[in-house]
Amino acid sequence: MPASEKSLIRRIRQLSGKPGVARIPLGIGDDAAILRVPPGHEVLVTTDLSLENVHFRRDWHPPESVGHRCLARGFSDIAAMGGQPIAAFLSLALPATLPQKWVDGFLRGLLALADQHGVVLAGGDTAQSPGLGSSANILADIVVVGSAPRGEALRRSGATSGDSIYVTGKLGASALALEALFAKPKTRLDPKKYPGHFYPQPRLAVGRYLRDRGIASSMIDLSDGLSTDLHHCCCERRVSAEVAAERIPRAEGATLEHALHGGEDYELLFTAPGNRKIPRRIAGVAVTRIGKIKSGPTRVLLLEGLRSQELAPGGWEHFRNPRRSP
Repeated sequence: MPASEKSLIRRIRQLSGKPGVARIPLGIGDDAAILRVPPGHEVLVTTDLSLENVHFRRDWHPPESVGHRCLARGFSDIAAMGGQPIAAFLSLALPATLPQKWVDGFLRGLLALADQHGVVLAGGDTAQSPGLGSSANILADIVVVGSAPRGEALRRSGATSGDSIYVTGKLGASALALEALFAKPKTRLDPKKYPGHFYPQPRLAVGRYLRDRGIASSMIDLSDGLSTDLHHCCCERRVSAEVAAERIPRAEGATLEHALHGGEDYELLFTAPGNRKIPRRIAGVAVTRIGKIKSGPTRVLLLEGLRSQELAPGGWEHFRNPRRSP
């Protein structure tokens, strides 16, 4: 079972390191953390839940992957605003029967990603998950606080007619892994062969590059699937979009369906003025133009050769989809 609450908090505090004096004068150990935002910046705050048997399964996902993915979800939201993460806050509800070894692995995965981006785990909460035996599940709630220069944070709502549509990286890797897991639910996949699913990399440097240079007119992270997230951007501005199927970059082995609807890629989708020259790679990540924004009714058209069809949102939506990855 996990260590006692006091021991667990003490362990987390030891592993998470000391707060940076410049940005976090006070972290774990008091009733609240103290954060310091750079002058001329605004605060960005995002929160994400990771629920066992909804976002991960213990028999499929190593604890290090669960911790990494938990924090990556929050970092990706900050990346989509062109922001810089400052601190993370973790609340954990754990079953009484959960081995401490699993908790340690979860923390290693989460803190390794935090260290990679110079972010401190500055607080949170712990509790015992309700239920007994297999009916008690793990719940991890991550809050990430970041910042962006005042008035410069990117939003979903800036796309206008004539803008081009771009995505970073390749899509469909996570959906491909999940398909393999569902096909053979008792077989564990090698995370090294499916890094896009087990250890997705939030595109923080790309987001800041686009914000710093005033390139993107709108941006969103691809957490729910290209078809769904592009609709979000169109709805915010009441515009339409055309996407060329053959231009959508896919992970090796991924189908068009994986790339369109799979989700959990944590790449960035952004729009930029059609006459703006966009680098093919930003911060080492490939950038691909896949379509354009048009005026008219709010919809997305998928172009396949000479054919076009309306692309309905087919990604993840809580309370609608009968099952979730995993």
